[in-house]
Formats: sequence, structure tokens, C-alpha cells
Amino acid sequence: QVQLVESGGGLVQPGGSLRLSCTTSGIAFSIYAMGWYRQAPGKQRELVARITGGGGTNYADSVKGRFTISRDNAKNTAYLQMNTLKPEDTAVYFCNAYHLGYDYWGRGTQVTVSS
Repeated sequence: QVQLVESGGGLVQPGGSLRLSCTTSGIAFSIYAMGWYRQAPGKQRELVARITGGGGTNYADSVKGRFTISRDNAKNTAYLQMNTLKPEDTAVYFCNAYHLGYDYWGRGTQVTVSS
């Protein structure tokens, strides 16, 4: 059974930092591209950052220079380091694993940026 479990969300003040984790099981983690997506109330889900099995990364323009995606293949875990958080980063953040049509999602973790 494939599982993706996000953790690390919460309430943070503007300018603060959070580190999200996505722990996986049931997949050959190292060959999957891992992505972080987010969905704010009333908006469509959008890609935040993605990392390939080979370590290549891409980011949404809105988070470039502030967020960093990484992965630890030994721990079957992907991370999203989020710095200089803004109120507009408030959303539910979802983890995604993708490889050749195999597409899996976590249930999401809430990130709220507010003073």
C-alpha cells in the first residue's frame, strides 16, 4: 500500500520559516519525482516545487529564492524548506510522487502565515 504523509505545517508569523516533510512508503522512492503543491481557499491547486529522481529542481516563480525542495532517498522522504513566509503562502500543502503514470498524493498539511 502506497502512503505519503506530510508533516511540519502550522501557524507562523510573516517572515518566519517552516520545514515540511513528506514520508513515503510502498514506492521505489528514488525513481519518483517528488512535488509539493498547494491549494488556498477558493483557488486551484498549484505546483510549488518539484525534484526529480536525479535531483533536478524547479520552482514556482512566487517561491523562488525563498523555498528549497530536497530529498533523502535513504529515508524515503522529501522536504520543503520555506523561508521568509508571506501571508499569501497560506494554503494546504500536498506532497506528490510521480513516475511514468504512477501518481500518488498525500492528504496535505495546513500552513498558515499570519500575525
